[in-house]
Amino acid sequence: MAAERPRRVEVRSFPSNRRLVIAAMRAGRSKMPMYGLVDVDITTANRLLAGYDPPLSLTAFVVASVARAAAAHPAVHAYRNWRGQLVTHRHVDVGTMVEISTPQGPFAIPHLLRDADIREVPDLTAELRRVKRDPSASSSGRWLERAGPAATRIPGVIPAMYAVMARSVTARQRIGTVAVTAVGMFAGGGGFGITSLSLMSLEIIVGGISQRPRVIDGQVAVCDVLDLTIAIDHNVVDGAPAARFAAEFRELLESAAVLSPHSGAVQTRG
Repeated sequence: MAAERPRRVEVRSFPSNRRLVIAAMRAGRSKMPMYGLVDVDITTANRLLAGYDPPLSLTAFVVASVARAAAAHPAVHAYRNWRGQLVTHRHVDVGTMVEISTPQGPFAIPHLLRDADIREVPDLTAELRRVKRDPSASSSGRWLERAGPAATRIPGVIPAMYAVMARSVTARQRIGTVAVTAVGMFAGGGGFGITSLSLMSLEIIVGGISQRPRVIDGQVAVCDVLDLTIAIDHNVVDGAPAARFAAEFRELLESAAVLSPHSGAVQTRG
């Protein structure tokens, strides 16, 4: 029998940036999420993304696709304001996560991609990479650097901040109404990511990519398949409109329509 090893532990202060994550999760407790697990053939999209030098971002491609689908189905990213009224947007600003280096280790900051429903994938890719190189290019990166550590040490400040962002129309103009995040794509292979909703009524969780057989025109072919989780707040939308949104989102991804030369918004914004 091997000799017993000494039991060693390390005790240190809880990272302030994790307090931000906890507050975001608590802010979503009032939402009633319904989930859809969707696997989509992105063979065409992967080929087109790789055709650029350097290759375009898969996250930017997903952002552009979900934004166009949300523009066509605005009910899926509606929310309730302080008065309990339903607020619907005709523009689509998408919040996504960009991992940066901090004194407390790697941390994913939220970054808002404005007007994602009418922007092209190369443009969105360039913005994400710019924030990755220089977090101060993002307003959330600047806030995290200047005020984040102090704010997390003051009791009640972060929960109050998220409570305002959840209901305030003015605040939503700054943080967006659609979220795209990734929890599985870096693990290798297929797999779905499941997470609770935070502030947004619509969240896309990007999972893993794997090669799988698919039937195309009656023939079996090996395809690049991306696993996605669609989370929508059931408080503001029912299953039927959510399903119509999901069908259009799938079509945009599998056709790689946003990578075509003329991939503008899918509808006229009012």
